[in-house]
Amino acid sequence: MAEYSTLAAVDLGSNSFHCQIGRVVGDQIYPLDSLREPVRLGAGLGEDKLLDDASQERALVCLQRFGERLRGFDPHTVRAVGTNTLRVAKNAVAFLKKARTALGFPIEVVAGREEARLIYVGVAHGLPASRDRRLVVDIGGGSTEFIIGSGYKPQKLDSLFMGCVSYSLRFFPDGKVTKSAMKAAELAAREELQPMARGFSRRNWQEAIGSSGTVRAIAEILQLNGFDEGSITPAGVEGLRGYLIKCGDVNRAELAGLKPDRIPVLPGGVAIMGAVLSELDIESMVAATGAMRQGVLYDMLGRIHRRDMRDVTVAQFMQRYHVDALQARRVGALAQSLYEKLTADAKEVDDSAPLLIAWAAKLHEIGISVSYSGYHKHSAYIIGSADMPGFSRDEQNRLARLVLAHRRSLKKIYDSLDDGNDVVIALALRLAVLFSRGRADVGVPSIQARIQGRKFRFALDGEWLAKNPLTVHALGAEVREWERVGIEIRIPGLDELESASELALAS
Repeated sequence: MAEYSTLAAVDLGSNSFHCQIGRVVGDQIYPLDSLREPVRLGAGLGEDKLLDDASQERALVCLQRFGERLRGFDPHTVRAVGTNTLRVAKNAVAFLKKARTALGFPIEVVAGREEARLIYVGVAHGLPASRDRRLVVDIGGGSTEFIIGSGYKPQKLDSLFMGCVSYSLRFFPDGKVTKSAMKAAELAAREELQPMARGFSRRNWQEAIGSSGTVRAIAEILQLNGFDEGSITPAGVEGLRGYLIKCGDVNRAELAGLKPDRIPVLPGGVAIMGAVLSELDIESMVAATGAMRQGVLYDMLGRIHRRDMRDVTVAQFMQRYHVDALQARRVGALAQSLYEKLTADAKEVDDSAPLLIAWAAKLHEIGISVSYSGYHKHSAYIIGSADMPGFSRDEQNRLARLVLAHRRSLKKIYDSLDDGNDVVIALALRLAVLFSRGRADVGVPSIQARIQGRKFRFALDGEWLAKNPLTVHALGAEVREWERVGIEIRIPGLDELESASELALAS
């Protein structure tokens, strides 16, 4: 991948949207510019799990402004990531189409644990080097992430469905703060925390770090108003909690450091923070400057420098599911060659195709560890459902569809392939698997390939085909399978060889 001097990350959070631009110097990224808008997307998520029009409009206006700032950036240098609200909204797909147009760049939605990983990477790069195990807590608008790690490597990840926006709306409508409401919010948060609290409690780490705007806002308010002296402690949070209850309405609170856009979500954030400190037995927490957007930047830098976390994940899956690495290499090499021949005259190039082909080849047989029967379905299910660090949801789903399509019936999966290019990738994978059925490094003939609309043309050595009747039979079945979905495949001489084989069997 080419070297780039400037990278940009866009974080579509449930409370605020951020755009972070950084300058690349070796393995470091130095901030150049940052934009933030309190969109409060999560506030527009109703009980029916649909984003209302007002929140969508706020988001689109913000993304248009971000898009103006990013105009002229190479697409490889911008990564936009959506989080909890876009994970749960039923109309997220429709909204994301408009959002991508407004921003001018693709937008990925990441799973909770992938969000946690990116948060840790961002926080770790902003902290002094240490071998200590650190707990990182990020209270977002719709979810709260927990990570234990050392150095730049996260070791334990979790994400809970509770955030400052959702809790403020649920327990403190219109900013009203009562003792009973605060207690109910804290109890709800503690119930969410209890199943994972043991694994993240104080005996598992040496230092507690807080990330996100909520944590930094609480830390600043505690210090400026005399509740604490630079860190977040149970006593300080209890003091702030009591003050909010005494006010009765967060809108009447007179607190140094409390910014106007933070007022509506402060009670929910304080309730969650109190529960976190209590359940995880945290005596003191320090607010960090790093966050997910910095993690996205460093993750992009890793991809550019060929330290792609997705490759690490795929290698781990191959090991976990005992994949035949030699067979994966055979299938991958042939599929890549076929794809390049088929797209040689294409006007537009899909830069992600080589990666998808390589990953699909390496993972297409992981389902065999479940059962050989229907293993492509098991493989696709694992890829689509597992936590895969480095992958966005869209990438996982696309990869799962390609793996599902690599053998057997195309009827159900064909319409779900994203575009014509995924059809070409699926065809290349299917043929590569077909020719590699012997699982040995035998000579595969030179294959010529080209596309004419919805027609695919392949030319193979006739003598080689005549000596390989099993392959001839498999190719004939493959041609007929594609015919069922309206795709024509022609291989000169194949019909004659099939007919001759059938006559020989009949006699």
